[in-house]
Amino acid sequence: MDVRLFATVFGTIFVAELGDKTQLATLLYASNAAHPKLTVFAASAAALVLASALGVLAGSLVADHVDPKLMRWVAGLGFIAVGLWVLTSGDTNAV
Repeated sequence: MDVRLFATVFGTIFVAELGDKTQLATLLYASNAAHPKLTVFAASAAALVLASALGVLAGSLVADHVDPKLMRWVAGLGFIAVGLWVLTSGDTNAV
C-alpha cells in the first residue's frame, strides 16, 4: 500500500466530508435516542464505502478514455466554479 497516497486521499476526503450534508444527516439520526448508535454508524459507514466504491469505479472507467491531465483540469475548474457560485450567490442564508 502506498502510505503517502493513502494519507493524501484520507486527508482530502476527511476534510471535504466535515460538516457536509452526509455528516449532518448522520448526526440527526444519531441524536434520536430510539436509534441504536451502532446501527446508525454501520449504515452511514456502509453508504460512504459504497459511494466511494462507485467513485473509484467511475474514475477507473473514465481514465480509460480521458487523459488524466484533462480530468485534473476539469475537476479543478469544477471546484473553482462551485466555489465562485457559492461566494457570489445572493442567498446569505445558505452559509
